[in-house]
Amino acid sequence: MERSGATVTARIERFLEISLLLLVAGGALSAAACGWWNGPTLAFTAVALLWRVAVIASAVARPPMVAVAGVALAWCGFSLLDSWSGPGGFAGASIPLLNFLAAARLLAAKHGRDHFWVGLICFAALLAESLESSGPSFLLALACFLPCGVAALTAAEILGSLGGEAQVAPRTLRRHLAVLTGTAAATILLLASGLFFLLPRTTDAADRWQAFQQLRLEGFSNRITLREIGRLKASSRPVMHITIFSPQPVTGLKWRGDVLTAFDGRHWTNPEPVQALPAAAANHFVLVSSAERPTGPHISYNVELEPADSTALFFAGAPESLDLRDAKVLRGASGLVRLANRAPRTFRYSAYSLLEEPAERSPAIHPPPSLDPDNAARDLQLPVLFDPRIRELALRWTAGAPSDLSRARAIEIRLRTDYGYTLELPPARIADPLANFLFVRRRGHCEYFASAMTVMLRALRIPARLATGFQSGLYSPLTGQWLIRASDAHAWVEAWIAGRGWTTFDPTPPGPNQAASSAAAGLALYLDAARTFWSRWVINFDPSRQGALADRFDEAARLAGIRWFDSLSDTGNNWERRGGAWLRHYSFALAAALLLAGSLWRFGPRAFRALRLSLRVRRARRGPATAADATLLYRRMLSLMDGRGYHKPPWFTPAEFAASLPVGPLAARVAEFTAVYNAVRFGRRVPDRPRIAALLEELGER
Repeated sequence: MERSGATVTARIERFLEISLLLLVAGGALSAAACGWWNGPTLAFTAVALLWRVAVIASAVARPPMVAVAGVALAWCGFSLLDSWSGPGGFAGASIPLLNFLAAARLLAAKHGRDHFWVGLICFAALLAESLESSGPSFLLALACFLPCGVAALTAAEILGSLGGEAQVAPRTLRRHLAVLTGTAAATILLLASGLFFLLPRTTDAADRWQAFQQLRLEGFSNRITLREIGRLKASSRPVMHITIFSPQPVTGLKWRGDVLTAFDGRHWTNPEPVQALPAAAANHFVLVSSAERPTGPHISYNVELEPADSTALFFAGAPESLDLRDAKVLRGASGLVRLANRAPRTFRYSAYSLLEEPAERSPAIHPPPSLDPDNAARDLQLPVLFDPRIRELALRWTAGAPSDLSRARAIEIRLRTDYGYTLELPPARIADPLANFLFVRRRGHCEYFASAMTVMLRALRIPARLATGFQSGLYSPLTGQWLIRASDAHAWVEAWIAGRGWTTFDPTPPGPNQAASSAAAGLALYLDAARTFWSRWVINFDPSRQGALADRFDEAARLAGIRWFDSLSDTGNNWERRGGAWLRHYSFALAAALLLAGSLWRFGPRAFRALRLSLRVRRARRGPATAADATLLYRRMLSLMDGRGYHKPPWFTPAEFAASLPVGPLAARVAEFTAVYNAVRFGRRVPDRPRIAALLEELGER
């Protein structure tokens, strides 16, 4: 344990050790919270940090440098070789390895050079995380690094300036250093934030980096395999944010991204031809002419699609118009709209769609729509290896149903009620996955339910196809947007009902994600709001965002009664009229403020010094005075003597000045005060410390 009479050097060395320990531990915790760690590396780092804590507390000895270096190099080599075929590669392995190396170096640190390397490795880990992270996780790492780094740098600089053994340190030294470094770190962060938002940036580098962070949207291409959407649903990563403009609340929407028509028993494909839509004026594409638009509920919405390895665009209902910029659009025979190329960054578009109402409540369409014979034949095709039991099951479930709509609804209800939902994936190789689902396993996720209903409808000669996309989502009051995550991925059925056209059916029972706790949902919304803010105002902060920020400040100023831009635009007599009215209204308050400012400027420093002296004297009376207290009290004594006509020349020592005074009680008090001051300031004689405050008070009374 540290002795109560420790020197300044000892206390600052302990402060430096603790700062470096917190620096390494903060970096490791931020990396772990952001998911960059693997289990063994995290365990080794934790052991190194705990061992270092024991070394600082003098509970154990420092391990040999050779042993620590050997273990660190061996594990780094093994981790780099293991990451050769890993999903993150060397970039993903660099963050935990750098934090581990910092902890190992700190464990064996003996002198200032070791401390320098610890800080340098921590800084390299921060840079690596800034490259790997396009979200707010980097802010967490920076918040851990900045105060600890400033504290370590401050302590190291002070230690370097101390030439040798210093005087006894006050107990509050480390607290004062902590306040100093905290203030410096906060000031740096505020100044950096101001410059960050004053200087717009180009997002080209961020766009190129986000291309490597794209989400793999399995199930939204021209070919998918049963199981793929189930794997996608295991992730909670955000896929898109949607802002809906509707006078009435809209919930439970399905966001369709693809339709698939050909099924071979294991894979769904979409062989329909596509063609490029002609370039539109003002980037506005009309998908359904005004004369052909049916009546019914419509909504407008904006979609922010996260970077993904898919060209799919997602729409609610049937899109009738589309607005997007700088993109080539393809359209298939089924009306499906998608991008010609993958978007390298967050992609935004707006759409206007007709929402589908339940078929039992919606009026029939006049004139009734018709289905092309070729498309009808395609949407009735059954797999080559078709189990006849599926047709028998469909006939049994729909016995007595008078229409295609009632037959489709009967199959939908039976699947929702008689089968269970699970995200557990079946074995990879099953001869007939659909028959296994219907007659053996009797549980699965949305792909199996939708595929089973589609095949059963086709067995009953009802054209049907598989639709994939997302459903539900979470509404965030923090951003005013709907958050759609990968776990909201879904598949459903579209069946051709005579007189109504393509009609949506969803045979999947509610899944576990729909029963999530409100606490978890609320936490997800707060995390997504932070990520959205980071993306808008950090990653994509450009001149347009800077203008939007300026508009917000101007609007807030107007609400507060301040019209900055209006005032700047006023000229001539208007300025004089406004200025005269303002002076008449605030003249008394202005005069009082000027008088107060002048008083503070004239008497404030003297009053502050007197108050500080009074506090120091009271503290010295209650306990031992420090060397700094002694210096301040001695200066106060010189001020009192100067008021009596005895000025101390700069070349006089304190003892020479006391000896130069005329013989008398005053000179005796000054001599005693000087002796006590020298003992406290230079001799560190503890019993004489309280006496100096009492002597100063006596001098003041005299």
